[in-house]
Amino acid sequence: MTNTNPLWKTLLLAVVLLVGVLFALPNLFGSDPAVQISARSAELTTEDVSRFSKVLSDAGFTDVEVREEDGRYLALFDNEDDQIRARDVLADKLDPNTYITALNLVDASPAWLRSIAAPMYLGLDLRGGVHFLMEVDMGAAIDTAEERFIPAWKRDVREAGIRRTSIQHTDGVLSARFRDVADRDRMLDKFRDEGGDLDFETSEEGEFAYITANLTEAAAEEEQRAALQQNIVTLRNRINELGVSEPVIQQQGLDRIVVQLPGVQDTARAKEILGATATLEYRLVSTRSDARPYKRREDGSTIMLDRDIIVTGDQIKGASSGIDQQTGTPAVFVNLDNAGARRMQEVTQDNVGNLMAVVYIENRIDNVEINGELVKKVTKVEEVINAATIRDVLSHRFQTTGLGAQEASDLALLLRAGALKAPVQIVEERTVGPSLGRDNIRQGFLSAVAGLAIVVVFMAVYYRVFGIIAGFALITNVVLIVAVLGALTATLTLPGIAGIVLTVGMAVDANVLIFERIREELRSGTAVQAAISAGYDKAFSTIADANVTTLIAAIVLFSLGTGPIKGFAITLCIGILTSMFTAIFGTRVIVNALYGGRRLSALPI
Repeated sequence: MTNTNPLWKTLLLAVVLLVGVLFALPNLFGSDPAVQISARSAELTTEDVSRFSKVLSDAGFTDVEVREEDGRYLALFDNEDDQIRARDVLADKLDPNTYITALNLVDASPAWLRSIAAPMYLGLDLRGGVHFLMEVDMGAAIDTAEERFIPAWKRDVREAGIRRTSIQHTDGVLSARFRDVADRDRMLDKFRDEGGDLDFETSEEGEFAYITANLTEAAAEEEQRAALQQNIVTLRNRINELGVSEPVIQQQGLDRIVVQLPGVQDTARAKEILGATATLEYRLVSTRSDARPYKRREDGSTIMLDRDIIVTGDQIKGASSGIDQQTGTPAVFVNLDNAGARRMQEVTQDNVGNLMAVVYIENRIDNVEINGELVKKVTKVEEVINAATIRDVLSHRFQTTGLGAQEASDLALLLRAGALKAPVQIVEERTVGPSLGRDNIRQGFLSAVAGLAIVVVFMAVYYRVFGIIAGFALITNVVLIVAVLGALTATLTLPGIAGIVLTVGMAVDANVLIFERIREELRSGTAVQAAISAGYDKAFSTIADANVTTLIAAIVLFSLGTGPIKGFAITLCIGILTSMFTAIFGTRVIVNALYGGRRLSALPI
């Protein structure tokens, strides 16, 4: 027995080492603060890039590295102060309806290396930022879906010529009240034809006949799923408006959303924008008997508005804040989609000279003490911020005044990002400062290096040359873990670093089993080459069993765990697989290269 390596084994180990080093290398260069600009609906042109560079140059940023990657313009800076100042300059000069300006951290490695590999992402606990757990109000989502039937029911009743009816949605029930049972039954057939997603019931009380309806169970479940998904999309759009790169937005359970914003520097504004449900409604001022009272923001007086809505925030496709040229007050310039524009045109064409009001709607969440416990209370605030005479037919674009400067800016942001389908409440919030994130990186790095160094020294002392080979395998194992994390664009968290440290101990355990088995074979008088072969062959089953059972546990942790537990499980899974390769295959190739094919009377083990 000679224990020589076939060529393919040597080449495989060399290729894996080379690829591993290349994919791990970007992590040594760190990242630079940058301002990122992307177009909302089109590709950036060379004229756009030249314009961005000129804006920065005019603001005094002359020595700025500029990149164009994946349709994005990136301007790199030496420190975060310059980054934030440049972001403010660009955001002030660029149209928010056309461009998205964001803060980012970009890879500082050379261009040739960036074309090959990318660094792994850093999680919230290492980079700093904010974590929100948001709960979607599913009851409000179902109420909104049921209220959508009210305009159609009113239209049907008018077309049927039935008078003195009342159609409304109260206490979670959609109801229509009629004076005559025959009229009720006639409209019931009509409503059923149009409302396939509703369960209907009829009743009589005194002189009135009623139709009541609610969404079917299947329709309610579909509405809840749609509310959750639309809220995720809307939150992602709002995060883009905030200028956050690499956010994490995930569904958790049936009614919750996890939002993680690494690197966020203004957590208060992030919380305000993400949780806000502000939107607009446009209604005619009315003197009809069924008109609905609203409060004016400016003086608290009451104004009566028509119950029929002209357009809502859902039909707004673009919005920007600015200054009204006539009054010099803050304004929101609104662009409607085609359906909203047609509706606005139809209503204003018939109501030139009449008043149209703008209703500002917001769900405010307050902490109220009830029986000694703080309870979140949701209050729906509806205020008329403006009531002006319709002087001309309106269509796609017009403006709304009556807001403060910051309020106008925030409202324009929310309208651009889209309305939440259902209100959300922030039920959990955690903030990690950037300095704490840097401390976590430093301490985690020191713990990993210290653990690795102690194990390598111990192995070298106890197993001599074979221990040095095991130490090389451990270092290679860590390099491969980092390389795989980067290749998979996985996120490294503080528990992930713990997983790497644990993997180091587990990886060396495999070599201890192999080396002790070789020692046993040598003590029993087995020849050197046979002892090496027997040590690896006989220890393999034990090592495989131990690693497979740990791998199963790690997979279960990843499947059932959330957040930090997933980070730990990912690095543990990767570490187990790479340690099997380095501890068994890698060390045997090196041992065979050093001692295979030679007549030896002893081994340095």
